[in-house]
Amino acid sequence: QVQLVESGGGLVQAGGSLRLACAASGRTFSAYAMGWFRQIPGKEREFVAALTWNPDSTYYGDSVKGRFTISRDNAKNTVYLQMNSLKPEDTATYYCALSTSPGSGLGYMSRYRYWGQGTQVTVSS
Repeated sequence: QVQLVESGGGLVQAGGSLRLACAASGRTFSAYAMGWFRQIPGKEREFVAALTWNPDSTYYGDSVKGRFTISRDNAKNTVYLQMNSLKPEDTATYYCALSTSPGSGLGYMSRYRYWGQGTQVTVSS
């Protein structure tokens, strides 16, 4: 089993920045990739970003490219999402997720086996 705990959400003005963290514990050696998704009530969960360990690659959703950066700290078993130039449309609950299966398609929720509880990000205009 793997446990994921997100932190770092909050309220920020448009144009500001936030850094989300996702701390993983348990059988983390089984991880192939970790990703971030976000969801607004009544809408489907949207892919934000993902990174893989081997190969060391990163992927981003079109709406956040150039503004968000995903990174990791292996010593802390933590993945970060640095969010810059935030917009009101970035307001959502952000979830981290862990995939144990190698392969493509990291933009799909079905690729991820474990999920965190989410952290709320609100961007005011």
